[in-house]
Amino acid sequence: MTALVELRGLVKAYVPGKPVLQGIDLAFEGAALTAIIGPSGTGKSTLIRCINRLVEPTSGAVLLDGVDLTTLRGAELRRARSRIGMVFQEYNLVERLTVMENLLTGVLGRTSALDAWRRRFQEADLRHAWSLLDRVGLQDFANARADALSGGQRQRVGIARAVMQNPAVLLADEPTSSLDPKTSVEIMELLKGVAQREAIPVIVNMHDVDLARRFADRIVGMSGGRVVYDGDGAGLDDTVLGSIYGGESWLH
Repeated sequence: MTALVELRGLVKAYVPGKPVLQGIDLAFEGAALTAIIGPSGTGKSTLIRCINRLVEPTSGAVLLDGVDLTTLRGAELRRARSRIGMVFQEYNLVERLTVMENLLTGVLGRTSALDAWRRRFQEADLRHAWSLLDRVGLQDFANARADALSGGQRQRVGIARAVMQNPAVLLADEPTSSLDPKTSVEIMELLKGVAQREAIPVIVNMHDVDLARRFADRIVGMSGGRVVYDGDGAGLDDTVLGSIYGGESWLH
């Protein structure tokens, strides 16, 4: 059964009295890719990071299948986080490890400390890792160090590592911002495939409106820490884009 992620009255203020997120109410479920767009500083990354508690919400609730993640601590929080895959803008790979070793860090949440130290992994996890390397086109790079890869290859490893967790939901924080246009399309194709093949919600924070229109099943437009649009790409006309980004001169 697919996961349900709900944000209820989500507020985040880094400075008291100046909230970056101003009471966000959203729900994500199903095998769908949602793109979150909006100008810099409007809270897109903060929203993504509040879901997995990389950023602590000031108030409100973040529910995963009905469990409020903001109330969890210690082992309970670690278990909940193991169900949330994360793809980062700057990849967050362990540079000195090989591609395969980076993938296998995705199963550390369900591997004993001793087995991890000995690098002793379940046969099923190893098969899964090889399958994922094949899916992202890196089967010939399994033994290459992460620091020898291009940016696009690193992001492919990041996606495969997140899927290794068998997540209930996958978050991606500006996964294409450091990549060229061709590689950006390839990464979005991979993320769309994850949503469909794994049958999970994939939530992507991004700046490229054209990529959002092309790949997202749903687009959430944010401005000033609030949701000002929630619909598909067809409804994202110049008037709506003006309400998200301000003005219209940049559109022409």
